[in-house]
Parts: sequence; structure tokens; C-alpha cells
Amino acid sequence: MDEQQTKKVNTYEVAKSRIKHAVEQLDLPMDVYERLKAPDRIIETALPVKMDDGSIRTFTGFRSQHNNVLGPYKGGIRFHPDVDSNEVKALSMWMTFKCAVVRIPYGGGKGAVVCNPRELSRGELERLSRQYINSVALVLGPDTDIPAPDVNTDGQIMAWMADEYCKIRQRNDFGVITGKPLDVGGCVGRETATSRGVFHATKEAARHLNLPLEGARVVIQGYGNVGYNCARFLADEGCRIIAVTDSRGSAYDEKGLDPDSLLQHKKDTGSVGGYSQDSPIKTIKELFSLDCDIIIPSALENQIDADVARDVKAKIIAEGANAPTTPDGDEVLKDNNVLVIPDILANSGGVIVSYFEWVQNNYSYYWKEEQVEHSLQEKIMDAFHEVYCYCHYEKDGITMREAAFMYALERLAEVMKVRGWWG
Repeated sequence: MDEQQTKKVNTYEVAKSRIKHAVEQLDLPMDVYERLKAPDRIIETALPVKMDDGSIRTFTGFRSQHNNVLGPYKGGIRFHPDVDSNEVKALSMWMTFKCAVVRIPYGGGKGAVVCNPRELSRGELERLSRQYINSVALVLGPDTDIPAPDVNTDGQIMAWMADEYCKIRQRNDFGVITGKPLDVGGCVGRETATSRGVFHATKEAARHLNLPLEGARVVIQGYGNVGYNCARFLADEGCRIIAVTDSRGSAYDEKGLDPDSLLQHKKDTGSVGGYSQDSPIKTIKELFSLDCDIIIPSALENQIDADVARDVKAKIIAEGANAPTTPDGDEVLKDNNVLVIPDILANSGGVIVSYFEWVQNNYSYYWKEEQVEHSLQEKIMDAFHEVYCYCHYEKDGITMREAAFMYALERLAEVMKVRGWWG
């Protein structure tokens, strides 16, 4: 199943428009927008890698550092064949606001390599990962810029990258990267952190809407780490996972899909397709128009545009992916009273637990899983309530996304002013 819209949306322009809109809504000087409309630095680098057949293939890598007024740049590294500089810049900008919303001392960063990891051997993937760090090491550091996993990258790739950085610096400095395996300074609970954040935010939104989770019908786009764990957590609360898609297929059953059995099917076959006997879902519009209560887009950007949004019947959309909803899609969802938990709030669990990992690396003292999960829930719940109250009491009539951006922007603008960056 194709998970991308046929209409190309420039995510960088979308990010700028959301920031400008928030500046205007808060009646802040345009100096604030000027400081935030572009990254502090964007690096594009050639990555020559020796392939298994002895040939050299050159990949393209990016690192965007948006703003560090609150602390070191922070953001994942994705491996994807369609990633470009505009996408990386936009994602680094969203990270700045995500960190500000959940009040952790980071700025926004993002990295990427243009490649299809499915076409690379394990050795080629390791050499590419190490070469990327070699190319950007001078702008990284535990107090400067701290990468993490993202689309198509995982703990093993982070371990290779951290090791390469340590070799360059000639010392163990594991705090330079988060999302690592436990044996090299990782944090318990990191693998499920993003999904737990989405789950807690969804549960709280359902409570505010008086929507019982027992029996609630859920649709999930994307069945990687985030999609699967969201399905598992929600199923444990009594939800029915009625439809799931990935890039290769779909599974649908009105009676409910078993998350673990579906995951095993995907491991065995490479896709969720073929798991159920019901007719497959062939388009994004068909998926999101299903009669359901909760939608969790956890794939790529720009999935819900105005055309798709018009047929949405769900009461809640919890954005497990970054920027899955376009601005025109937002307008339609607002008119139809769909509660959208925006990406910078809903999927912030990953960066929250990355922050916990970084703190533990700095102190060489590691927490138990119960502490991590409790602290994550506390952070997400606090941020949700701040944004929800902002939305319904301070600035009545705005969406949760507008409230999240405005809430974050107030903090960013104040700190920038105190530091003398404007005004």
C-alpha cells in the first residue's frame, strides 16, 4: 500500500507557515519568526562507502541544526530513499518545538541519509553508518548535538555511530547519541517510548471526550516499532484494532486484529498484507475513512490532506508520525470537530526518554524501568494538560496543534529575548 500522497508537499514550507502563524496569533514581533524560520546550520555531505562487491558507492547525508536556545540540538537520523534537505530542515524545526512543549532542555536537530536500507547488507549498513558520523562528527557532541534513531534506524545503528564517534574523540563518550542498546549506555524503555507517549496522550484525550477505550475501534497506519506498540498498548486497554497498513499491504477485521500475531505474520512475510480474509484496503483515503474512533498515523509525512480528511469519521487522531497532516487537512478536521493530538506532543515520548538516557549517561547512573515509565507518563500528561488548557481556556477556539505551537513559542521567544537574541 502506498503510504505517500501523490501530491508533493514541501514540509519545510509547512513548518515555516506553522511557526509564522503562531507568531501572528501571539502578536509577537516578526523578529521572532526571523530567528526561527530557518535552521542555524544545514550540512549536506557526500558519503563514499565500499560495497560488498568492492565498488564504491557515494550516498548523500544531511544534518540540520535548527535552534539551540534551550540546549543542545537533538534529533534522529533517518535512512530513506526519498528524504531530502527540505524534509530534514522541517523535521529539525519540529524538534525545536517538540522539546519546548514537553519542557526538556534541548533544541531541534535532524539527520538523514538518502538510501534504501533494505538493499544494503549488514556490512554495508555498518560502513555507511560509520561514514555518516565521520562526516558530521565535528558538529556533534553530548553538549552540542545529540542524534538518535528515526525511520529505518535502530539501536544497532546507533551503537555503530556512537562507537565511531568515540574512536574519533579517542575516549568513551556515549552521551553523544541516544537510543543505544543497554550495554553501551542505553535506557530501559527507550524502544517503546514513542508508542507509550502516543498511548498516554490518546488515553487522556479519550477521557476528555468521554470516549471509553473498552471496545473503541482503532485504525493504524504503519506497523513498525511505533505502530505495533501503540496497537499492543491500546489492545491491552480493551480497544479493537480493526485495520492496519504498512508500505506493502493491509489487514482488516472489524472484530479486531491481534497485535502480536499480526507482527509475527509481518516478520514471516514482510508485510501485514494477507493476514486477514477481509478485502484489502488499497488507498490511504479508504483506510482513514473507516468507521472508527481513533486513528494513529505512524508512517510518513503528509498523509492526511483535505481530500482524505473530509471522510474521517474518527473522534481522535493521535499523530505517531511527524507531520502526517497537511495544513488544509487540519482545516477540514477542525471544522469537523476531530481532536488531533499534534505530533510535537503525541510522539514526544521518544525524545523524552532520549533525554532520560542522556542524563543517565552524564551521571553514569542508570534508572529502573519503573522510574523511566513513570517519568515519561508524567512528562506527557503535564504537556497534554498544558496544551489542552491553553486550547480551551486561554485561547478558546484554536486547535490542539495551534495551542501546542503557541505554548512552545511563548517559551522559546521568552528565552531568546532573555538571551538577547531579539528585542
